[in-house]
Amino acid sequence: MEKTQFKINGKRIYERADELGLCSSPGLGVTRLPFTPESLRCEALIEQWMKQAGMKVWKDGVNNIIGRYEGKDPNAPVLLIGSHLDTVIEGGKYDGMLGVLTGIEVVQTLFDQGLTLNHPIEVVGFCDEEGVRFHSTFLGSRALVGTFTDEDLQRTDDAGITLEAALINAGADPSSYPLAKRNREDVLGYLELHIEQGPVLEKENEPVGVVSGIAGVTRFSFEVSGKAGHAGTVPGRLRQDALAGASEIILFIESVMKKYDPLVATVGKLTVLPGASNVIPGFVKGTLDIRDIDESRKESAINEIMKESREIASGRGIQVKFEEVMKAPPTYCSEEFTSITEQSIKELGGRPIKLISGAGHDAMAMAELTDVAMLFVRCKEGLSHHPDEACTEEDITAGAKVLLSVVLKIANK
Repeated sequence: MEKTQFKINGKRIYERADELGLCSSPGLGVTRLPFTPESLRCEALIEQWMKQAGMKVWKDGVNNIIGRYEGKDPNAPVLLIGSHLDTVIEGGKYDGMLGVLTGIEVVQTLFDQGLTLNHPIEVVGFCDEEGVRFHSTFLGSRALVGTFTDEDLQRTDDAGITLEAALINAGADPSSYPLAKRNREDVLGYLELHIEQGPVLEKENEPVGVVSGIAGVTRFSFEVSGKAGHAGTVPGRLRQDALAGASEIILFIESVMKKYDPLVATVGKLTVLPGASNVIPGFVKGTLDIRDIDESRKESAINEIMKESREIASGRGIQVKFEEVMKAPPTYCSEEFTSITEQSIKELGGRPIKLISGAGHDAMAMAELTDVAMLFVRCKEGLSHHPDEACTEEDITAGAKVLLSVVLKIANK
């Protein structure tokens, strides 16, 4: 991409990502759960870098870290730039963190130029997006939106520690979480830069893409009940094999996915009982995750899966039961912001590639509050949630240039 009149220091973002990657518990990759010594070390670095960029810094009641770069009109609606600072177990050093670091770099660039925009800018490092520790996603962004509740404070981790206790131990005041809520009229919009976590940009040979929407998700648990029996004495024609039935259902789910492309469907977990090599499986429990930006197409696929699963079960003399355990609607990015992002990519010599995100992001929660836009940066082999997650300094720089251009267009209106 071409140069802008402002000097983005991509090397600084790249090196800071390495530094944050060291804020991890021992093991492969990066493991940084919220409200832990590792997360506090990470937040201390973020605070330092925000202050160096001329921002006023504070933490809210759920331990989101926020840096504010004042605008010409302090009372004007604020443009938020953010992503998350927590990771999965043995994850990478760019998922989430790259968005926060790039937001800081954009503000650093403005500060170094002595440039104040019409609207204030706030960079937010959300405390918990992944949901690994307390088994609930978007805790940080939900606090800003106003959907965080007292019940959330009583969520427990695997050690039985409540979220409330963890926040107190991290130095936060969880009772003040309602003060984190923003009013719609006080927010100009929300921008999030993130690694793609997929292979499209690499295939298209483009460093940056624009996200038009985030897929809706419906998740089920399912049970297939048959009849266990001796592996050597029950003839094949008389078997009620739960695993064979589940396998046929799974293959049908795969065929539905191909039929309704770009919908994706994943059976990610199976438990087979009794689980012995010489016993016919009598019971299977599994999970089904279905994602699509088109809600009606997703519902059509689900209806087909439910209908055919019942027919497969009936034909085999077994039973199948699905239970919906989670449903999140699709999120559509602001058409205005998306158009601005495409314009910025073109101005910088790129080719705008529109992408649908199959993964969840804080932008999903923030869309309940304000207009949102997302940028994706190419990552090696589309790999994410993995120790080998990788981005090049050149691609990071390209993404930062686009983000800066978008910020100048939106916050200087």
